[in-house]
Amino acid sequence: MQLVVARIGRAHGIKGEVTVEVRTDEPELRLGPGAVLATEPASTGPLTIETGRVHSGRLLLRFAGVSDRTAAEALRNTLLIAEVDPEDMPEDPDEYYDHQLMDLDVVLADGTEVGRITEITHLPSQDLFIVERPDGSEVMIPFVEEIVTEIDLVEQRAVIDPPPGLIDDNAVVAAPTDGADADSSEDDSPGGDDTAGDGPDGAAKGGST
Repeated sequence: MQLVVARIGRAHGIKGEVTVEVRTDEPELRLGPGAVLATEPASTGPLTIETGRVHSGRLLLRFAGVSDRTAAEALRNTLLIAEVDPEDMPEDPDEYYDHQLMDLDVVLADGTEVGRITEITHLPSQDLFIVERPDGSEVMIPFVEEIVTEIDLVEQRAVIDPPPGLIDDNAVVAAPTDGADADSSEDDSPGGDDTAGDGPDGAAKGGST
């Protein structure tokens, strides 16, 4: 199956490098030199990774045939897509690929229905489940072991023990995000924001933050 493993950000320097928003916990496997990736839009690819390095906390890639800033900037916001065996599992038993978690039913320990996972957001500090509730509203559930107490892939459910205020009327409702805006604050300078994060190839992990 095909999974998004990264999104190309802005150009870095003048030699064709680009910043990359990583959406996999296995960048050394999915985004290593020699990897050939499909793209969205498809007309941009396939792209072959020529070099990769970490600079000021973010991953920089250069692709074969992309040798200057103009060509690199033309790739901005392109999604990089890898072919992944759907039977593959992360090495860490506490990690899951995003496609394994999507559409799981979210319930309380007593079985009370909370909703269904419709999206997983990867932040530098933790992962979030975007859960659609029965009334159509959305709530964000941090994927940490103190809150998500069980993932049962056989029963297709996630059991949560939410703190007060997380899923009641005072819960924080998820707002739509525009991926195209995510690079607006990026900076090529060494002190710029880190754009690297994990993502829909996933390997989301439940744990303490």
